[in-house]
Parts: sequence; C-alpha cells; structure tokens
Amino acid sequence: MVTAITLLTVERDKVNEVAEQLAAMEGISEVYSIAGRYDLAAIIRVKNNDDLADIVTERVRSVEGIIRSETLIAFRVYSRHDLESMFAIGLDE
Repeated sequence: MVTAITLLTVERDKVNEVAEQLAAMEGISEVYSIAGRYDLAAIIRVKNNDDLADIVTERVRSVEGIIRSETLIAFRVYSRHDLESMFAIGLDE
C-alpha cells in the first residue's frame, strides 16, 4: 500500500466545498482542515504508485478552487494508535 499526504492551498471561500469533494474520492481516506501555510491535508491510501499518480495528477487537479498543492509520499508509518489497537484485540476496556 502507498500512503501520501497532499497539502493544499485553497481559495478562501471554497475550503469546505473542496474538502467534501476530496473526501468523496476513492483512495482519499481523510481530509483535514488545518491551520498554517496550507488549508487542507488529504490522506491518500492506494495500492500502487500508478493509482497515486492518477489521484494526484488527474482527479485532485480537476477540483475547482485548489490554488496549489504539495504531495508527500510516506515511507513508513510510526503510529502509537495502530500499535495499541493491534495489541488490544480481544481485550475488554
């Protein structure tokens, strides 16, 4: 599985609309509105690099209101949440 984070700068009055369109796309698992230099962060999880290229260069680019984007490809995941849930299988809390 390939995971990427796409950071997006969006026209001010279109942030919610763009976020909803992105969240509805197959391959995009989450979209966060964020503070700072970017307006949105989209988490992309796909089977291979070809699928990633399709989402980033075709589908995301076609969404009106996106001014600029930067895509970061993840090499490894380090997640306490994932480890805790993996070891908590079958345990009652």
